[in-house]
Amino acid sequence: MGFLVTGGAVLQCSFGAAPSTLMVLPTNKVTVTMFAATIMDNKPFVNVMPFGVCTALSNPTVAAATTAALGVLTPMPCVPVTVAPWVVGKPTVLIGNFPALTDSSILMCMWGGVIKINMAGQVKVQL
Repeated sequence: MGFLVTGGAVLQCSFGAAPSTLMVLPTNKVTVTMFAATIMDNKPFVNVMPFGVCTALSNPTVAAATTAALGVLTPMPCVPVTVAPWVVGKPTVLIGNFPALTDSSILMCMWGGVIKINMAGQVKVQL
């Protein structure tokens, strides 16, 4: 089944140089160990923070810097552009009328990156 995702989950973009942290606002009012995330927690700089520098040539700033460097790939600051919801959530678990986010969900960046969840933000504890 996997884990439901909470605020503090560790994210990684396929074109990013560093991991990032998922921020979940308390609007859903559901907590597990932190606020529970939904597929709609996809807003850049609100939910999805930058990933250090970006290496995607489809990113206009990377393309311009690479052109200026005579074709040598020049990473530039990551500015995630995520306009669609996470795919696929857990449709049988609704939080605020939206499917819950799971650790197998992915989010697409407009620059071509695939954002995955490295750590769901909660861990299974054996008692």
